[in-house]
Amino acid sequence: MNERKDFGRIDIFRIAAAVMVVAIHTYPFADVSRTLDFVFTHVICRVAVPFFFMTSGFFLISHYAENGKKLTEFVKKTLIIYAVSIAVYIPINIYSGYFGGDTNFLQDIIFNGTMYHLWYLPASVMGACIAWFLVRRLDYGWAIAISAVLYALGLLGDSYYGVAESVGVLKTVYDALFRVFEYTRNGLFFAPIFFVLGGFAAEKRCYGKGAEKLLFVLFLDLMIGEGLLLNMFGNQRHDSMYIFLVPAVWYLFMLLLKGESRRRKTLTRAALVMYIVHPMVIVGVRLAGKIFGLEGLLVENNLVHFLAVTVISAIFAILWAELIPSRRKEKHLRAWKEIDLSALRHNAQALQGMCRSGCELMAVVKADAYGHGAYDVSVCLEKSGVNAFAVATIDEGIDLRKSGIRSDILILGYTEHKRAGELRKYRLTQTVVSYEHAKALDNENKAIDVHIKIDTGMHRLGFDAGDIEGIMKCFEMKNLNVTGVFSHLCVSDESSVESDSFTRGQISAFKRVVGEIKKNNATDIKTHLQSSYGLLNYPDIECDYVRAGIALYGVYSSEHDMPRHEADILPVLKLKAKVVQLKSLASGETAGYGRCYRAEKPVTIADVSIGYADGVPRNFCGDVMINGKAAPVVGRICMDQLSVDVTDIPDASVGDTVTLIGDGVTAEMMAENTATITNELLSRMGKRLETVIK
Repeated sequence: MNERKDFGRIDIFRIAAAVMVVAIHTYPFADVSRTLDFVFTHVICRVAVPFFFMTSGFFLISHYAENGKKLTEFVKKTLIIYAVSIAVYIPINIYSGYFGGDTNFLQDIIFNGTMYHLWYLPASVMGACIAWFLVRRLDYGWAIAISAVLYALGLLGDSYYGVAESVGVLKTVYDALFRVFEYTRNGLFFAPIFFVLGGFAAEKRCYGKGAEKLLFVLFLDLMIGEGLLLNMFGNQRHDSMYIFLVPAVWYLFMLLLKGESRRRKTLTRAALVMYIVHPMVIVGVRLAGKIFGLEGLLVENNLVHFLAVTVISAIFAILWAELIPSRRKEKHLRAWKEIDLSALRHNAQALQGMCRSGCELMAVVKADAYGHGAYDVSVCLEKSGVNAFAVATIDEGIDLRKSGIRSDILILGYTEHKRAGELRKYRLTQTVVSYEHAKALDNENKAIDVHIKIDTGMHRLGFDAGDIEGIMKCFEMKNLNVTGVFSHLCVSDESSVESDSFTRGQISAFKRVVGEIKKNNATDIKTHLQSSYGLLNYPDIECDYVRAGIALYGVYSSEHDMPRHEADILPVLKLKAKVVQLKSLASGETAGYGRCYRAEKPVTIADVSIGYADGVPRNFCGDVMINGKAAPVVGRICMDQLSVDVTDIPDASVGDTVTLIGDGVTAEMMAENTATITNELLSRMGKRLETVIK
């Protein structure tokens, strides 16, 4: 769930980590000093694989989820790579006699890998799934705690096995464990903590800001001391896991996140290929040494052997990454909306700044967040500190819960009493609109939170403002926990004297109801009355929430609106499409349905890949932007296309981007042109529009 795009330092370090893995398997300093080689290969280089795990977690793990698609894609991709790698190494397995003797093939497939380095791939799959489950179900506190316990159990089967071996009960337990898997360096004990920490770093934006370099060096030094002590006393069954490895990798990662650097996707692919192929290169270098009589140099000289394997592996990996096309699907956009989340965060902060002290923003994300995408908008806002959301229907609320939103969610519309069980299951707050509605919900015997809607003059949903008796009966219902009361201002966007008088009457009526409720000892309820224009025109109303809708998305309902208090808001959405064909029309020729457009002179028209099925009103006849110039729409809007006069844009060509909203053409202008308001215009954006997050 990371919105930043500048993690190039992570990509660069992937190559360094791949080199460390090569070092682990080639012992570069063994000829110089066994202690130096141990410290380098069996301690320092042990940060490599946890770094890979943490990097995957950084881009993958989050308690927010859009149908679990990212996890599914990661698992599928990793298993394909694993299957291909197993197949590639079968000849070496055969040569080494792997398939003979007492090989536990099933154990190796699930935990250890069929080659000594391939364990990383099934460990990634298992670690990612465990981390995903823990974070989604329990959030980061428990996820970190449980994965830390798993890591501690792994330590006793790895570097601290001597401790477990000396305690009879523990020895029995670990003997049993090692009948299931050969090492605790696997996806169950080793990987989860780093996946979880990677997700935590991304979601909480724990980017490097302070003494990361000093802390990394400190914990790396402590890890070196830990490794030397364990090696001295012969405690280790293996040497992949250390106590100080976890903080060392954390601060290394924080150091890499510090500052900005352009992504280098080629290095990402190259590092993986280098990791996969280097054992094959080791075999090749040894074979070349034997064939050419260079064993003394290429094999027995460990440093040269390491350098040869590293250079050949790196060359192969970079060539592969550069020359073999990525199978990553490119988006070929037809029509799309661009969503600027930085503008959304700015708007939320600006509107919150306009609220009275003690009043919070309640983000209205109904109708797919006014066409902006409820998932992306809600995740962004919750991560930015918004703690309350409003939707129109129970299903919209359920979708937010399934996406990982944990803040309060109020359903503004009517929900049938038979769905009370779902209201409770998904911790949704339901609006009760009448005594009969409240009673029906109460009779379902499901304890649920509710807000009471008061009709102060709009005469839509809600208790009549004078029905104090009916309102108070809701507080007596055993299954309804009344946590709030609200109303809606119906002309707060208008500036006439009559409208202002009516709005102030609504405000007074609401205050009277709230006063009566609190007089009856219901003092801890939350109140809210203002929507966007309620805040912009009547900011001094004393309430606990402001329900920010259209203004949150950086637009006003109409271009003629002149609120008493201007908000410093920015448009969040741009609507774009492509020029797909150019045509020349002679004077007098017609185009489109009904032949309603007739050329008065020779013109060039561009067919654009967007229509009313994408949300462009059928009666739209304003301007769009192409190559920074305005161009008028001509003829009727079709379901899937529209036409634009580009006679005065001689450089217009097929493939050019056409901006219908944005770059000087506002949603307010389109709404005015089509005799509607932006609320309707944005909310009816078609589902087939692609979404590009900026």
